[in-house]
Amino acid sequence: LLISPEEWQTLSAAVAQRARVLNLLLADIYGPGKLLRTGDLPPEIVFANPAFTRAAHELRPADGIFLHHYAIDVARSPDGRWWVVGDSTDAPSGAGYALENRIVISRVYPELIRSCRVQRLASFFQQVRDGLLARANVQGREPRVVIYTPGPYNSTYFEQAYLARYLGFNLVEGRDLTVRDERVYLKTLSGLLPVDVIMRRVDSDFCDPLELRTDSLLGVPGLLQAVRAGHVVVANSIGAGVTETPALLPFMANL
Repeated sequence: LLISPEEWQTLSAAVAQRARVLNLLLADIYGPGKLLRTGDLPPEIVFANPAFTRAAHELRPADGIFLHHYAIDVARSPDGRWWVVGDSTDAPSGAGYALENRIVISRVYPELIRSCRVQRLASFFQQVRDGLLARANVQGREPRVVIYTPGPYNSTYFEQAYLARYLGFNLVEGRDLTVRDERVYLKTLSGLLPVDVIMRRVDSDFCDPLELRTDSLLGVPGLLQAVRAGHVVVANSIGAGVTETPALLPFMANL
């Protein structure tokens, strides 16, 4: 689908605005709960939502960012405007596929890409990488970021592996990580290496078998406690999927 620069400017600004609203909404749901008390957000949309993570209450990041990555489903309305038909806030995927497709097309049709002056994607992924590295609270050493995957049987594992290689991050499963003294470490043949930021592709419920789903074989025991202690940043924040419910759509304009 080809989108003109003028239309893309409007669409991208609207998506950025919506991401800011959803981030503030997550901060309120897992924090003071003002919208619930005023009735602007019906409590049943939150508390009856299976994606609401009670263990994440007051699990607020120091920089106030719950939503590091965001994907949105849009459609054309009959009058040509864009409609939002779905939000992906827990472990959104798709960016890696866009990158891979663009690289393939640019190799097959390099003249077409140049002549049409297609907007480049590299700067976006550079900002993703720099943004995650900037979240690390470390001194005296290089920060370590990992991409946390459910494993090769996951439907989007290709994208996770592709992004890990492109961004230069380790691709890890839950069994590759361990928590010691409220800090997350990566297991290696040379010993344990500290992990500062986790780019999460595992659904929230499966991340910590001690506090979330006890039957999870994908999780890292003690991960939530490490987050509470401020020793690791998880992107997106655990519990962010509560804003994916379609029941939220009728209230978004007022919010």
